[in-house]
Parts: sequence; C-alpha cells; structure tokens
Amino acid sequence: MVADKLLIIIGAGGHGKVAAECAESMGIYQKIVFLDAGASERTSVGPWDIVGMPEDFERYLSGNSEFFVAIGDNQARAKWLTGLDECKAPIASLIHASATISDYSTLGVGSLLCAHAVVNPFTSIGLGCIVNTSASIDHDCVLDNFVHIAPGCHIAGTVKVGEKSFIGIGSSVVQSVNIGKNCVLGAGSVVVGDIKDNSLGYGVPAKIIKTLEK
Repeated sequence: MVADKLLIIIGAGGHGKVAAECAESMGIYQKIVFLDAGASERTSVGPWDIVGMPEDFERYLSGNSEFFVAIGDNQARAKWLTGLDECKAPIASLIHASATISDYSTLGVGSLLCAHAVVNPFTSIGLGCIVNTSASIDHDCVLDNFVHIAPGCHIAGTVKVGEKSFIGIGSSVVQSVNIGKNCVLGAGSVVVGDIKDNSLGYGVPAKIIKTLEK
C-alpha cells in the first residue's frame, strides 16, 4: 500500500496560503501541513495544520513527503532551498491547476506558478522562482534562480531576468531586455531597456534610482 503523499510547506504567511491552495488544486497531495516560526502561537492556518518550526524539517525527511519553501523574499527563499537540497530533502514544484506552462518550457525545482499564470514556449525558469497570480512570461525568456515575478506582470519575449531579482506588481517588460541579478523594480514599472545588476528602479519608463548593496 502506497503511503499518503505529504507536502510540508515552510512559511505560513500569505504566500504560504497561496502555495497551499495551489498544491491542493493539483490533487496529488493527501495532506498539506506547515512549518512556521509562529508555531508556538498558532496551530493552523485555514484548513491546514502548523506542525512545528521550520527548523523541525528533519523530522519529515523520511517517508512519502515533499517540501516547498513559501517565502516571498528571494534571499531567504534561496537560503532555505539550498539548505534543504544539502540535506537531500525532496523539493516540490507547484503549478496551480489554472496556470499554463508550455510543454516546450522548463520549470526549476522549488518554483511556483500561481493561479492563471502563463509561461509560453521555450522559456526557462530556474530554481525557486515565483511566477505570481495572472503573471505572464512570453516565449524564449530566461528567469535565473530565485526570481520573483509579482502578480499581474507581463514579460515579453526573449527577456532575461537575473538571479534573485524582483519585478513588482503590474509591471511590464518589453521584448529582448536583460535585467541583471539582485534587482528590484517597483510596482507598475515599464521596463524598456537593460537594467544593470543590483539596481533599484521604477516608473514609466523605469529609471534607476540607486544601486543596491550586493
């Protein structure tokens, strides 16, 4: 008899709720639980139990279980996913039932496609990425590891987004633009040209405001 498939989500905040509902929509997990730093203060979030602190993950390394890191901050998510990988923990990728990803595109381990997200052909999405609600990534794009594309963003074809960069809610990126690593682009930005590494920018068109610390 095959054991029930268990998903352990690290982080029971708002993003964790989205990840859990996404996982539930997939219909492959018989049970979904959380590990959260607030475990001493609450025992559940919605219909899902909080069963311990994030540091308790080693209890669940055996058996028919998978892990997902539901932390929106790119740096923190990268740290947790790297640690889980070093412990040889099985890490899930989650695709909401209403999301669409081309058969000709790839999705890295630990990544999330939220409700109504669309990924078009020949796009590569790295490890631990988030393509949030109703965001679209067009053809031949590359999202490096630990990128976060916020809700309602639209990324045109042949765009590259560097590692750990964040594209704010409702932003648009025109075709063939290269966005460097560790960048932050504010809500509603319209990106019409290349963005250097470690840049903070926003506006229509997006302008660089300052260089961020590495």
